Amino acid sequence: MVNLIWLIMLVIGIIISALNGHIENVTTSAMKAAELGVEVAIELIGVMSLWLGLMRLAEEAGLVKSIARLFGPVIRRLFPTLRPDSPALGAIIMNLSANILGLGNAATPFGLKAMQELQKENKTPDVASTAMITFLALNTSCITIIPATIIGVRLKANSADPTEIIGTTIVATGCSMCAAILVDYLIRRRRRP
Repeated sequence: MVNLIWLIMLVIGIIISALNGHIENVTTSAMKAAELGVEVAIELIGVMSLWLGLMRLAEEAGLVKSIARLFGPVIRRLFPTLRPDSPALGAIIMNLSANILGLGNAATPFGLKAMQELQKENKTPDVASTAMITFLALNTSCITIIPATIIGVRLKANSADPTEIIGTTIVATGCSMCAAILVDYLIRRRRRP
């Protein structure tokens, strides 16, 4: 559905541009945007590699398990159906850590690993478990303290102050995470037999 909406908007823009005699602007803008997209993607490889490497080192050094123990009480309240020694907890924590650092792309592999581990513990494989639903809610609405990817994009765009978005990002993502946790809790409580 989203692809259809984007297609309709694109076609309408092209038609209006052609009717106004500015079709060359569409071509020029499309080429410049494609070039900029490739440049930004290539330059973000460095930022992503740095953070992914640090996260991998943290995982190998046992820092993930330490963080899991530290945040154990919070995680156990959010995921009451998981065993305390569940392998999904490490992947969940790594995913949330990457999201907190604003590294959505780096969070994806950890999210996939967490879902695989959660699926192994799922008693009804055809239906998402409550832990899977809670994780999805947290993953999509996680608070971002350091929006590293956005700061990298703003640096590339020569922003005068690329870090000025940190405060508003923390507030916005904090509100979305609180709302997701609350809604997840209320729905879980309502569905309890």
